Amino acid sequence: MKIIVCGAGQVGTGIARQLAAEDHDVTIIDESADLLRKVSESIEVTVVRGFASHPKTLEEAGASSADMVIGVTISDEVNMIVCQVAHSLFNVPTKIARIRHQNYLQPIWKDLYRKDHLPIDYIISPEMEVAQDILNRLHAPGAMDMIPLVNFNIKVLEIRCTSNFACRSISIRQLHEQCKDLTMQVIALERQNQLILPDENEVIQPDDGIFVITDTNDVPKVMAFFDHEETEARRIVIFGGGNIGYFLAQQLEQEENDIRIKIIELHPERADYIAGKLLRTTVLQGSSLDIEILEEAGIGSAEAALAVTNDDEVNIFSALQARQLGCRRTMALVAKTQAYSSLIPMLGIDVVINPRETTVSSILRHIRRGNVRAAHSVCGGQAEIIETQVGKLSALIGRSIHDLDLPKGIRIAAIFRQGRTIIPDHTMAIAEQDRLVILSRTEDVRKVDRIFSARLDFF
Repeated sequence: MKIIVCGAGQVGTGIARQLAAEDHDVTIIDESADLLRKVSESIEVTVVRGFASHPKTLEEAGASSADMVIGVTISDEVNMIVCQVAHSLFNVPTKIARIRHQNYLQPIWKDLYRKDHLPIDYIISPEMEVAQDILNRLHAPGAMDMIPLVNFNIKVLEIRCTSNFACRSISIRQLHEQCKDLTMQVIALERQNQLILPDENEVIQPDDGIFVITDTNDVPKVMAFFDHEETEARRIVIFGGGNIGYFLAQQLEQEENDIRIKIIELHPERADYIAGKLLRTTVLQGSSLDIEILEEAGIGSAEAALAVTNDDEVNIFSALQARQLGCRRTMALVAKTQAYSSLIPMLGIDVVINPRETTVSSILRHIRRGNVRAAHSVCGGQAEIIETQVGKLSALIGRSIHDLDLPKGIRIAAIFRQGRTIIPDHTMAIAEQDRLVILSRTEDVRKVDRIFSARLDFF
C-alpha cells in the first residue's frame, strides 16, 4: 500500500516506522526540517517538507496514487482538512484523522463526518483510547497489560515473572501441564526488551514478560497461578484532570457505585470545570507533586494511583511518591519511553503506558485487510496481535493449521468458535465464522494480510 502520514511527531513517526517495517510505501509530511531529518535517518521512508493540508504538498507526496492518508499533525483542523483535500482533489480511498478536541467528537455532530460533508473514514481520539487502555489494566490487577478480544471473550495478559513466581525456571511445556485444566497458553516472551516466540522447551527466566492468551472466565485462575491474586481497586486517585483523567473518572463512575475516586488537578479553572461535570468524584486543586495534597487525597490508603498529566516527569515522580506513601499500585503515562527506557524498570512503577503505542494500535486496525476486527501493537512494536473473522468465501475453510504452512513469525494463538474459546493444535481445521487471534512479528504482518484475507473466488 502507498500511505501518506501527515505529521512527523511521535505518533506519526511511530506509524511510519511500523508501516515501513512491513514494506509499505510510506511518505511522511511535516513542516519541520529537523523532524524530517531525524525520520529519514532512522526509517526508510520518503519525506516531504510542507504544510500537510496544502494541495501542492499532498500532490508532491503522491496523493494521486495513494491508498490511504493519515492525519496526525498537532492540529485537529489540519488533520480534518487533509482528509477533505485528499478526498476532493485526489480521491484517496481511506482517510484517517486524529482528533483530540472533544467538541468535535460529540455524538450530536456525528453527521459532520459523512462523505458528502467532511469525508473522514476513521477518527482516532488518543485520549479516549488511552483512558480505555488504562481501564483495561485496572480490570486485570497484577498484569502489566491486558488486551480484550472477541467482544471481551478472550484476553491477552502480559505478566511479569517475579522472584516470587513458583514456576520460574521451568519450561513452557511444564507450565502448560500444570495449567491443563485452564483454557490458556503462553504465546510469547519479552526478555531484555526482545520478543521471543517460544517453543515448548523454552525455559521461563526471572524478569521475563509473559504473554498469555486465555478465556476471560479463566483470567482469575490464570492470574492466581502466576501469583497475582490482587482485587480490583476501589479507592483510586487520578493525577491530572485533563481529557484522559476526566474520561477515566467518567467511566469509573458509570461502572461501580462503590468506587471512590479523587482527582488532583493543577489548574484552578480546569479543576472547577470537571468538579461541576463529575457526579461522585472529589476534585482537589493543586500539584500531584505536593505531599500535602497527596495526603489530603488519602494516597496512603489508595489502591491505585493513575498519573495521567501531560508531563512525563510529573507522572513519573508523582507515581513514585504515591508508592512511597503507601499506594498499592501505580500507573504512569510516559510518552518519552525511549528516553527513560533504562530507568523505568528500576523505578518501581507497576505499569507504564505509552500513549503513542496506544494510538498506533488504534490506527493499525484500520490498515489491515480482510475481516480484521482488532490489531494491537505489543513489545514496543516488535509484534502485533490481530483478531480476524473467517468469511464464507475464505480459502482457509476446511484446512488444518498445519496445512497452512505458516511462517515461523506467525501463530494462531486462539480460535473462538460457537461461543467457545479453543487453544488449537496443528491438526485443527479452520471453519467458517471462526474468530482467529493471531500473533505475528511485525515483519510478517503483510503475510498475515495475504494469507488470512485470501478468498476462494480468487483461485
